[in-house]
Amino acid sequence: MRVKICGITNIEDALICAELGADALGFIFYEKSKRYIEYKKVEEIIKSLPAFITKVGVFVEQESNKIKSVSETAGLTALQLHHEILPAGIDDIHLPVIKAVRIRSGFNFSEIQNNNKYTYLLDTYSEKIKGGTGESFDWEIIPTDIRSKIILAGGISVKNLEYVFEKIKPQGVDLVSSLESSPGKKDKNKLKDFFNSLNELRYRC
Repeated sequence: MRVKICGITNIEDALICAELGADALGFIFYEKSKRYIEYKKVEEIIKSLPAFITKVGVFVEQESNKIKSVSETAGLTALQLHHEILPAGIDDIHLPVIKAVRIRSGFNFSEIQNNNKYTYLLDTYSEKIKGGTGESFDWEIIPTDIRSKIILAGGISVKNLEYVFEKIKPQGVDLVSSLESSPGKKDKNKLKDFFNSLNELRYRC
């Protein structure tokens, strides 16, 4: 199970996450987010990161030409798109795409089951914000045939990590608020606790 830490806003947090074992870091280019970061700042952070870390740009309802420009300038290696319908031309950017979908009661999983083109990130539906709610949905409603393919987000922490790792078994998890001291600022002790717990689970396997 891989780990993406999202909402990175500074180089100190980025380096700590990389050192502790994060597989991917997320940078949010949505100006209404509390964790928004300018692409020029991301460019400087990425230059300091190990080459094997996946650098994910998080975009919300933006056109593909803007996404392409930011991706090339900042040095992104993957895209996370919070779009109801993916923008025309997105495949021409030639970067892996993570399509975020927000789950609530009655959600139809057929799109995910029938589409192998993108990786799907499952987060909790909220009328107020696009993500980073810190709330989980009922993970048991995720069809078993797609659990190993998805990235799970929303309310994941040390408290429920064992359940996610052993029962849901997603391809990866995406964490934001549970590892912060305040929006946009990671808590080093929380990060250490999380990765220590994850490593213990991996060792048991």
